[in-house]
Amino acid sequence: MEQSHISETVDRDFVNFIASMKKLTGIDLALYKEAQMKRRLTSFRIKKGYQNFSDFFNAVKNDRKLMEELLDRMTINVSEFFRNPGRWDVLEKKIIPELMKGKSSLKVWSAACSTGEEPYSLVIALNQFFPLNRVKVTATDIDEGVINKAKEGIYDKRALKNISAERLKTYFEEKDWGRYQVKDEVKKQVHFKRHNLLADSFEKNHDLIVCRNVIIYFTDEAKHLLYQKFSDALNPGGILFVGSTEQIFQPQQYGFETYDTFFYRKMNR
Repeated sequence: MEQSHISETVDRDFVNFIASMKKLTGIDLALYKEAQMKRRLTSFRIKKGYQNFSDFFNAVKNDRKLMEELLDRMTINVSEFFRNPGRWDVLEKKIIPELMKGKSSLKVWSAACSTGEEPYSLVIALNQFFPLNRVKVTATDIDEGVINKAKEGIYDKRALKNISAERLKTYFEEKDWGRYQVKDEVKKQVHFKRHNLLADSFEKNHDLIVCRNVIIYFTDEAKHLLYQKFSDALNPGGILFVGSTEQIFQPQQYGFETYDTFFYRKMNR
């Protein structure tokens, strides 16, 4: 009985933390898979030396740096250029040529862009079809810390393993310690901004939306909401590109049809 009471107290502490975070930031942690989020945040809280989530929240709301660290812990910021290169080959050889028909530019959004590898990969891919000055990519993330890293555009060799030597020379400058920086002419084609996928509205009329390796962390309810919002944000014929563990099992309920593996096209209605 005593153990049950302790468990209820711990659970209430976490539930209250979720409610307080939503009120403070607008971020609803209840829409993330609970077990994963609770485990990640509990380990972070303990690491920072707080005995419960009540004390931890009081610290977070008064410490901007701690808040940024918390947001970083909530999100999974592991990325690389042209992640899963086979899918990017499909994007360049099949998807972009199809989307280009009758258009002089494309409206492209990299959602939950993390540290920038994905939107810069999109610029490189699109530059095979358009001059750089006609390439525009909007890139968003909930975490301002990773957005700032993305704007710097500095990466180690691990992140660049799928970049050919020719593209490395064309789009990057070598820095110290074997690191590389995205060239300024590439950087300026990406517009970075903070955006909460679950709470904020989406711009309309996109031709291509890329949101990969993020949706897997959300509850089924949140996934349903997001797929519908992505569909509403695309032009008819527009494409949603998702991660390799994020297959949509009933795409038609959101107005999509499967175009290729992990690519979904918005149907004309």
